[in-house]
Amino acid sequence: MKARVVIVGSYVQDLAFYVEAFPGPGDCVLAELRPGAGGKGFNQAVAATRAGAPTLFVGAIGQDSAGAHAREFARRNGVQTEFILKKKEPTGAASIAVNHAGQNQIMVALGANLALHVRDLPVRPLAAADVVLCQAESDMKTAAHVLRVARRHGAVTVFNPAPMHPGVDLAILRHVEVLIPNEAEFVSLVNRSPRSGVKNFTVEALHRLAPDRLHTLCRSFNVPIVIVTLGARGCFVSQPDVYARVQAHEVDPVDTAGAGDAFVGGFAAGLVKFNKNIIEAVHFANAVAALAVTQHGTAPAMPTAREIARFLRRRDHA
Repeated sequence: MKARVVIVGSYVQDLAFYVEAFPGPGDCVLAELRPGAGGKGFNQAVAATRAGAPTLFVGAIGQDSAGAHAREFARRNGVQTEFILKKKEPTGAASIAVNHAGQNQIMVALGANLALHVRDLPVRPLAAADVVLCQAESDMKTAAHVLRVARRHGAVTVFNPAPMHPGVDLAILRHVEVLIPNEAEFVSLVNRSPRSGVKNFTVEALHRLAPDRLHTLCRSFNVPIVIVTLGARGCFVSQPDVYARVQAHEVDPVDTAGAGDAFVGGFAAGLVKFNKNIIEAVHFANAVAALAVTQHGTAPAMPTAREIARFLRRRDHA
């Protein structure tokens, strides 16, 4: 089946530690360990696949047990993959702490993900895809190349600048049609952009912004569509001539790790499902994220198309 969504990015083996409260400096606390498949790119690919969009994930893994687990998880869950084997690099790994409120703290060692190079990429799927998505958890020159090639072939190019770090060159935005940062990432982009006209911007300042002013800041990136995810407060969608605030669904979260990935992967699937209607895709993505945070883990927590449809039917009749 042709992949209508192609996601190039990271695979990471998650080691999730569930604790009552996060330890302070020098503290030691007891935890429950739950290992699992993860990585922003792979999480998003699982989310898009389970949401019903034919999706291909392209990423790098090491020749180790974590890499073998990646292949097995993809096979069991029907995720189309093109894993590039890097024999001299370990598979990426993440340490995730989750407290009783479902909040998380994450440390990532990217390993093989940083060795994914332009020469590793499959050309034909990129040229044929409807939607192509990258993040900032792999080599940024490779991500820029992917988005440039995809846009040249007419795909909707989506960039999720997560995790935000100094290696994210804002020049990549010239190849991006849809930019999806969270609050902290958006603040960093504003502070780094010479076009924004704003310095020392903060998340608190973001929360105080009037919608028209937030729209103006989004327009300063010269990206057609900017979607700022705001956690439990939903998201803000800025298009060239219009903006909208889309509310999140109220749920009781048990684990918010992977929520952003669920939204981004769900959005990519929504673009396919709703014929590139941005607002419909955002509503769909909100449902995917809401369901994901009610389950433990990242990739394993992504909901199926049937679960999403049932959830949205219940909300429509509430």
